[in-house]
Amino acid sequence: MYPPLSIHIVAWNSMRFLPDLFKSLSNQTYRDFNILVIDNGSTDGVEAYIREHYPEITILRNARNLGFSGAHNQGIRYALEHWEPSSYKDNFVLVTNPDLILPPNFVETLMRDVSSHPTVGAFGGKLRRAFGENLTDEALQETIQSDLIDSTGLHAHKNRSFTDRGAGEMDKGQYDESRDVFGISGALVLYRAAALDDIRFEDEFFDEDFFAYKEDVDLAWRLQRFGWDARFVSEAVAFHYRGMYAPEKIGIVARIKNRRNKSKLRSYYSNRNQWLLLAKDLPFIDFLFACVWIVPSEIGRFIFTLLFETRNTLAFIDAVKLFPRMFRKRLWIKKHQKRSSKELRRWFK
Repeated sequence: MYPPLSIHIVAWNSMRFLPDLFKSLSNQTYRDFNILVIDNGSTDGVEAYIREHYPEITILRNARNLGFSGAHNQGIRYALEHWEPSSYKDNFVLVTNPDLILPPNFVETLMRDVSSHPTVGAFGGKLRRAFGENLTDEALQETIQSDLIDSTGLHAHKNRSFTDRGAGEMDKGQYDESRDVFGISGALVLYRAAALDDIRFEDEFFDEDFFAYKEDVDLAWRLQRFGWDARFVSEAVAFHYRGMYAPEKIGIVARIKNRRNKSKLRSYYSNRNQWLLLAKDLPFIDFLFACVWIVPSEIGRFIFTLLFETRNTLAFIDAVKLFPRMFRKRLWIKKHQKRSSKELRRWFK
């Protein structure tokens, strides 16, 4: 019998992190789950490692990198096919980045919260930053589990940009009682199977046109429009190494410096997918209400890209090419959504 919780990890040359993640999953106090690894064509021996050390883990092996969205969609479809549709409301998928460490009570704490919140489609714990020290010396390698917040949920802003709530702040419990959030970071999020099935577009849960970055925001926005809430469970704490990272509260000069230090490919997907988000998920009436914030923000984004990330101007061109696909999905969402734009406007502050 397939367990009610399916834990999914997308790997792409992730052997630096996977042993610690697998060890932390093996130590969980909650045991009624299976683990599914979707490997995106890794060349670092991840498949051989899993087969030798964790033969109970199921592996889906891709010949090429399908991105975060495509690979996780494979895993979600796999899980749904093994569950009866009548059980979707009580079954869950835990989407898990490879660069995470979960304390032993993490899954149990999260799962304890689900039964009393049937209208919640996404649950998330508190993510703090993890840092690796002495990485070049195997004998001295050490993982620092810090009190620095990585995410306490997704924060939606007036200009329809999105950040990880509290990122970069020291954790003093300042967000512990703010349970109701717009969405949960895709780094570590527990989805109710019924919610995923409800917002499914053809074979997609995460939008595969996004490939990677902000696909979690898109899914969170869709869940909200379809009447599914998101809940932050502060008692469930995990640790995240995270590559692409910036504090939530940051000045303009520091923000520019941070962007210039980021991978150009990551900046490309971040820009492109922001424009895809707006084309797909922003109702026209909301644009009219918020254009005074949206237009300056997006013009600034475009000018910065033009001046300092010239090669990434292709992101805008590629976004425009994808607009017809976004508008087709946009029409489907509008036809099936259950919450009005007015109800959702409370999030954008």
